[in-house]
Amino acid sequence: IQHIEMARDMAGSFNHLYGEHFVLPEAAIDASVATLPGLDGRKMSKSYDNTIPLFAPTAELKKLIFSIVTDSRAPGEPKDADGSALFQLYQAFSTAEETRAMRTAFDEGIAWGEAKQALFEKIEAAVAPMREHYLALIAEPARIEKHLHEGAAKARAIATPFLGELRRAVGLRNLASVAGEAKAEKAKTAQPQFKQYREADGRFHFKLVDADSRLLLQGEGFASPREAGAVVAALKAGTPFAVEGASIVVDGQTVATLAEDVTPDALSEALAAFAA
Repeated sequence: IQHIEMARDMAGSFNHLYGEHFVLPEAAIDASVATLPGLDGRKMSKSYDNTIPLFAPTAELKKLIFSIVTDSRAPGEPKDADGSALFQLYQAFSTAEETRAMRTAFDEGIAWGEAKQALFEKIEAAVAPMREHYLALIAEPARIEKHLHEGAAKARAIATPFLGELRRAVGLRNLASVAGEAKAEKAKTAQPQFKQYREADGRFHFKLVDADSRLLLQGEGFASPREAGAVVAALKAGTPFAVEGASIVVDGQTVATLAEDVTPDALSEALAAFAA
């Protein structure tokens, strides 16, 4: 999450200085498993040497799980689920119903060995298919290399034009093509623009303005920048929309409102500029 927050800060600063280019990333982590405890009860970290390598062989995985530190409460004696690293790990791999059942077992005094066996079986059932796939992959390094090169080519096709856009935004241009780019930039500035921003209420909005900065379209508030960006991308791509009064509806959802005195035809004409 810290790295995502750093990326948000950098993207936000760039957008503030040079215009809206980056969609701010947003963390998507289940709060119940955001931080998992390690074998010794502290935060799981390689620095503490308390991790559970999920792709370890079955016997090693079982040995590690049975080494999880627990207190001295005997079988039959109620145990504190909320303070147990073992319970938190079980919760991360279980459904809500399974978690409730294990909490009840803790209250009824489940033996630590029995609880560790249940955790081992739960983790093993989840990771065994992934381990099998992992072992098959590392047995074919040439296949991995092939996929890496294919992925790099796909990423490069997206990143190179975007990096060019960022270079132009900050004024880093190829001097050999300044004249041609200046002409293209002049044409570009005459185009309508989408602008994305966040309001004080925490909702994410967008608006479409013409070359003279006149408001054409005001987006609804969205819960995340990803949702707002997806609507902007859909409108740029020419996704069909319906006009209900002043509301713009895409796939049955109201996503924006026409500005006053802006006709649907004027909006369509502005959006067509993005497909040109």
